[in-house]
Amino acid sequence: MVLLSIWAARTAWGKPLGAALLVILFTAVLANLNLIPSASNSIPLYDGIFTYLAPLSIFYLLLGANLREIKKAGIPMLALYLLGSLATVLGIFMAWHLMGPERVLGEDAKVVAGMLTGTYTGGSVNFNAVALIYGFQEKGLLYAGTIAVDNVVTAVWIVATIAMPKLLRGWIKDKNLSTSGGEISDQHEEKMDISSLALVLAIGLAALFLSETIQSWWPKVPSILVISTLGIVLAQFSFIKKLNGTHTLGLYTVFLFLAVIGAYCEIGAVLELRQVGLALLGFTLVAVAFHGVIIIILGGLFFRDWDMVAIASQANVGGGASAIALAETFGRNELILPAILVGTLGSALGTYLGFFVVSVL
Repeated sequence: MVLLSIWAARTAWGKPLGAALLVILFTAVLANLNLIPSASNSIPLYDGIFTYLAPLSIFYLLLGANLREIKKAGIPMLALYLLGSLATVLGIFMAWHLMGPERVLGEDAKVVAGMLTGTYTGGSVNFNAVALIYGFQEKGLLYAGTIAVDNVVTAVWIVATIAMPKLLRGWIKDKNLSTSGGEISDQHEEKMDISSLALVLAIGLAALFLSETIQSWWPKVPSILVISTLGIVLAQFSFIKKLNGTHTLGLYTVFLFLAVIGAYCEIGAVLELRQVGLALLGFTLVAVAFHGVIIIILGGLFFRDWDMVAIASQANVGGGASAIALAETFGRNELILPAILVGTLGSALGTYLGFFVVSVL
């Protein structure tokens, strides 16, 4: 699917969509036609991509990090991310009063709202943290249905944020906040031989092993934070900058991650829940739509860099790895590290916001 998406992105019809969007669409279609495994019949390969390849993709892309460009992008990205977190909370409240999910879900609706607040601030870690506190994972079918809805909406929002900057520029011109003159430098073409491939793979696997080992010693330190730090530090050494293949491998593993996101977009699993599934889907879609409207309005007022607004929103809803895909798609490589860092911040912030929403509702 990755190869097909890259090829299709070079055609006249596929170029406006981009390889990142196409790989999600292709795998989502195949999964819903039962031609490849989906969320309900997931395979160990999918778990391996989430567990190992997603962190590796972040590490490889960070090896090309330019700290001077990152300094320019960091503060606006952080501000937009915090605005996005606020937009998520407001979106949940608005969707609650508009859709009334408690009429179908009863008291469980409050916990669902908290779980969705957590996951659309900082990812699935917060989703599960809120669920565990309230014993929601024991709800069986409802818990599985909420996961299915989350998978569908996450995939839909990746598509929406990829399209967002182009659509918004048709109405309001924007500016590039992180590159002087608004020009974005093109990535150089990498030429990888067998020696480069072996060395890059060895460095990546060593970093992954080290990050997992450190987390086993200090469980409160997320492994993704460790491997990201290793990537930033190594990127400052000249011999690392001379390596060929880091960007190529990083981008390829991001596409594999997006392929699994597409495969997990299982619409049939939502429809099987009937009224409950439709209530969950409607509530979640409206909440995320309000998040999008709010961050566009606030981001447009204060920053008006539509690429950065879309990436910050994706860091909220989809997490750091999918935000990376947007940065790559938009050619904004200076935003890769800020996207990862705010995604890590969300892992700490999202759980508290989830608990806040449950207590208020």
